Amino acid sequence: MDRKKELKQEYKEIKIEGGIYVITNKQNGKIFVSSTPNFKTLNGTRFTLESGTHTNKELQKEWFEYGKDNFTIEQVEVLKKSENQYMDEKKELQKLLEKWLQKLQPYGKEGYHSC
Repeated sequence: MDRKKELKQEYKEIKIEGGIYVITNKQNGKIFVSSTPNFKTLNGTRFTLESGTHTNKELQKEWFEYGKDNFTIEQVEVLKKSENQYMDEKKELQKLLEKWLQKLQPYGKEGYHSC
């Protein structure tokens, strides 16, 4: 029974990190930039692509066309959480996303976003 309590406590102490990630097509260099409150959900993103249910249809089409081995998914920035004050995580993630969209310009032939 003590082991169960220990595991619960360990789970509660796991640090959840969110931020910005980029999916890159290694064949044509196109990128998809997005945010997540928890990087552990990137497995879910892979699953949606592999099952054909991703919301970005162009990315989805090319995922099937080129195959999953021709894509990389990488974290580009971790959201820094404030320990002293309240932080609107959704708002801060949106700001980070806008910064990276501006920086990488993943539009048209460069990426999977539309203006």
